Amino acid sequence: MAAPTPTVVNRRARHDYAIEETFECGIALAGGEVKSIRDGKVNLRDAYARVEGGEVWLYAMHVSPYAFARAELDPDRRRKLLLHRREIDDLAQATQQQGVSLVPVRLYFKDRKVKIELGVGRGKRSYDKRQAMAERDAMREVDRALKTSRRG
Repeated sequence: MAAPTPTVVNRRARHDYAIEETFECGIALAGGEVKSIRDGKVNLRDAYARVEGGEVWLYAMHVSPYAFARAELDPDRRRKLLLHRREIDDLAQATQQQGVSLVPVRLYFKDRKVKIELGVGRGKRSYDKRQAMAERDAMREVDRALKTSRRG
């Protein structure tokens, strides 16, 4: 039986951005980085992506060095994302708009390959964040009230 595939979620992405569309991308990694990711030693919090020269690059994703790896790699180096040409063109066109960013939403394994879910997000204002928090709190209160009413 296969072990469950770990998923690293960037919680700040959905908090700071209104994600309009997502793309599944492959990522070019070294062997030691794959083992560190499998151990869950990766941080997506400050990561972002850019389209440069017809290629998509991921910046500021921190992958801790694997203890038993031979090669010493920079943990914050830029990494190439693997997408189809049409998807790259769509991302390039989307980022031409003001206030649109490419944000990694989650990192996971699929068929023994590391995949990144890349979101096209528009930055939220602080009042949008407060409104989302208020809606979440209201739903929590409703759920709590329904749960207590069902008990007795």
